[in-house]
Amino acid sequence: MPDTVNDTTTAPALGHLYGVGIGPGDPELMTIRAHRVIQACPVIAHFAARRRQGNAWSIIEDSVTAQQTVLRLEYPVTTEAIEPADYERQIAEFYDRSADDIAAQLDHGHDVAVVCEGDPFFYGSYMYIHQRLARRYPTTVIPGVTSVSAATAAAGVPLVSMNETLTVLPGVMQPAQLKEALANVDAAVVMKVGRHLADIRDAADAVGLAAQAVYVERASCATERVVPLADTAEIEAPYFSLVLIPGTGLDARSRPVR
Repeated sequence: MPDTVNDTTTAPALGHLYGVGIGPGDPELMTIRAHRVIQACPVIAHFAARRRQGNAWSIIEDSVTAQQTVLRLEYPVTTEAIEPADYERQIAEFYDRSADDIAAQLDHGHDVAVVCEGDPFFYGSYMYIHQRLARRYPTTVIPGVTSVSAATAAAGVPLVSMNETLTVLPGVMQPAQLKEALANVDAAVVMKVGRHLADIRDAADAVGLAAQAVYVERASCATERVVPLADTAEIEAPYFSLVLIPGTGLDARSRPVR
């Protein structure tokens, strides 16, 4: 009768996935909890454009040690001129590959912190990883300070007060749609300005909001810039910029931009 061998080996427990909001740019605006999780996780994943360090990495670099594994998730395209259908295909495939790389670490029992500028669920890249992996692995999302909060603080202008409502719009909207959306707002934020600055300025001007609107670039960073929207004709806006259109509940239009 053959000997019986009991196999006592077991697969490692699955790692924990963390979506970590690290704030708008200033490392001091990263929460204590985010900093603690980043230091504790053996694997750190961050997004970056080709040939660039990555905004998220610039925020957390001093918090990461040589003993941690870093996954650089590099976008295949960013703001290049490309057909929308091809862009969507390439980005979807990129997030699939990124999720697979992160899953491989989680399957080996390694906790992974996927860091994300601002808040993970407010236009954050992490949400696409969450969509693909959160049902398969234990997951925690850590909120972060948004660029909107940092921008209003930088401008020194209250955004909404009393019974006002806030409308958040992407700058990539078609100009006619953007104009229509801005026509009846109490207050608004237009995100992801980039090369759409002129269209946003024109839309705000068309509905009588340009005079109170404020352009904020790289809020909370060393290169932060705050300018009245009406004075931005010569500015080449980066992707990480936004336009604030404050409400008037506290007479915001009379407040100077700092």
